[in-house]
Amino acid sequence: MNTRQTLVERCSALFEDLSFGASRAWKDAQPGRKVVAYMPVYVPRELIHAAGMLPLGILGAGESLEVIHGDAYYQSYICRIPRSTLELGITGRLDFVEGFLFPSICDVIRNLSGIWKLQFPDVYVRYFDVPQNYVDGIGGSYYRRELEELKEGLEHLAGRLITPEALRASITLYNENRRLIAGLYALRTERPWQVPSSELYLVVRAGMVLPVEDHNQLLKDYHAAAVEEELPIRDKSRIVLSGVFCEQPPLSLIKAIEMAGCYIVDDDFMLITRWLLQDVPLDGDPLQNLVDAFLHHSAETSAKYQPEAKLKGQYLVDAVKGTKAEGVIFAAPSFCDPALLERPMLQTKLDATLVPHIGFKYAENSGQMQPVREQAGTFADSIKLWSNP
Repeated sequence: MNTRQTLVERCSALFEDLSFGASRAWKDAQPGRKVVAYMPVYVPRELIHAAGMLPLGILGAGESLEVIHGDAYYQSYICRIPRSTLELGITGRLDFVEGFLFPSICDVIRNLSGIWKLQFPDVYVRYFDVPQNYVDGIGGSYYRRELEELKEGLEHLAGRLITPEALRASITLYNENRRLIAGLYALRTERPWQVPSSELYLVVRAGMVLPVEDHNQLLKDYHAAAVEEELPIRDKSRIVLSGVFCEQPPLSLIKAIEMAGCYIVDDDFMLITRWLLQDVPLDGDPLQNLVDAFLHHSAETSAKYQPEAKLKGQYLVDAVKGTKAEGVIFAAPSFCDPALLERPMLQTKLDATLVPHIGFKYAENSGQMQPVREQAGTFADSIKLWSNP
């Protein structure tokens, strides 16, 4: 029987394994299998899966790997995730990967795709760009061509065609994955004491290294265990955590916020798992359905262009209202241009609706969490003492 503890321990082991043993085991289990890595935020994993390959999410090296080689490629005044990702590659931890997709996040990741091509010429590398115009005949046409080119590249790498039937089957699995994750997020919103965010983070992150079929079962098992095992209710403030969409926070940061008296009732961890807000339809052309889903049913984030200035930050206000949150904590990686440039606009939107907020920065290898805990604790106390009932 899968208990909550055994499931979390399994996910914790996957989180700590910087050699990606689970993904290597999947590849070694059958001759001819291939692995395509991707940076966080959004890529159409359905296409990789439909080609018979494993999508492998690379979210930096966290706080347990010393970065030595990676520092030689980047200046000190950028975020840490490209340096630690290079460290993973140069030290051989990604030597089993045949492809690597770098989505449109920022200039730093664009440059990282070029460095990866130079360092690993035998790896299929693609910078995956997305539209900044959401009109079907303009941005939609552009994005369709991008997906077609990506599809051709993945077919060449896999040595097989991506058929409409295979793509529909993959879309079905990832639709289920998004629904299961949405179900856990909804359970946490309703009863945050039952789903600690530090556990939810590990369970969802496990999907970065596991086949989607295995991750779907893991999500089901954890949901059942979370419902069955009652945890004590604490008098904590409900907050939304915003700004951690790319370089992931140390697990200790999430725990520090929770221990400071906060229930995290919404977040933007690993946005790729919740980027598409509705099921991708199965009828008709599956590639076009992926295009339409991105154009019309995708999440708003710092890494996605928002053409209507008046709507900038409305998604965050809606998240606060939808989760009955009492405040927002902005936590962004140091030197993260998208998150830090957007933050003043988001704060202005929150101020207009009288939502309290605080902010701080971190790096994926941040070690000392006491200042974060003190700030979050003071924020939680102020909400309890002075916010309107």
